[in-house]
Amino acid sequence: MRVPRPSGSSFTSAEHAATQSPQLLRTTTMTTLGFIGLGIMGAPMAGHLIAAGHTVYLNTRSAVPAQLLEAGGRACASAQEVAQKADIIFLMLPDTPDVEAVLFGANGVAAGLSAGKTVVDMSSISPMDTKAFAAKINALGCQYMDAPVSGGEVGAKAASLTIMVGAEEATFNAVLPLLQLMGKNITLVGGNGDGQTCKVANQIIVALNIAAVGEALLFASKAGADPAKVRQALMGGFASSRILEVHGERMVKRTFNPGFRIGLHQKDLALALSGAKALGLALPQTAGAAQLMQVCAANGMAGLDHSALVRALEIMGAHEVAQA
Repeated sequence: MRVPRPSGSSFTSAEHAATQSPQLLRTTTMTTLGFIGLGIMGAPMAGHLIAAGHTVYLNTRSAVPAQLLEAGGRACASAQEVAQKADIIFLMLPDTPDVEAVLFGANGVAAGLSAGKTVVDMSSISPMDTKAFAAKINALGCQYMDAPVSGGEVGAKAASLTIMVGAEEATFNAVLPLLQLMGKNITLVGGNGDGQTCKVANQIIVALNIAAVGEALLFASKAGADPAKVRQALMGGFASSRILEVHGERMVKRTFNPGFRIGLHQKDLALALSGAKALGLALPQTAGAAQLMQVCAANGMAGLDHSALVRALEIMGAHEVAQA
């Protein structure tokens, strides 16, 4: 079976080379897959692999979603069992300690691996710890890829995720047809850890843009302008951005149900700030955005979408962008 190319996919030169190799596609499509971590994003990502006709073994902290089992996914009792049965094992977990526990804890992935298998971590975690994890997996005769994603729940459901990869080129080429089932903009950034470094950079940009949109709409609203119409006007100018389009609308409509939670973005900014300290860098705007998210968390909003960062600005300004 040939892996379908998602509509509208963009390809790097390495991706193009992979899609032109029938042997590479045949090798990848005949593998058995595993997916560990079936939360807001992991479940639809695993669903795309199942929908493409792959045998996918599944494990998650709670019960495997019924819709994945109905679609043909196969539940496993442990991460070890997934690794024993699958040739390529995907992880989509909340944080660095979670990845470490799933990989190397009791009944973990490492205990089920045999030489020649590949582990693909699509979580957003520490770049330095990623390099250490990769070295341990490599020592077992297996390949490791860090492939964090951007695009949130919407991108996961639409298979339009941006995927930032740190791996050897041969490993990237082998796994690429599977990544194409989950994302559109897929880039080999460099070696192990470089994908995670790219994701941290992404989260810095996203956080600062959310803060900027929040300040702009709060300013407009407090000055008496209609924030919905201000947003509409700005969408046609140089200030236009995906954040203004999606999260600006959330701020105006007060729809803060999570696509990507504040608590998770806090984790990513903490990685940025700890990394900056190790590198001898100052990231003052990132630190400011992290503090705004902490205001939200301190007020019981860590579980809301990260667009709710505007709530911190609203609390300080004693004014809301709009009424619910």
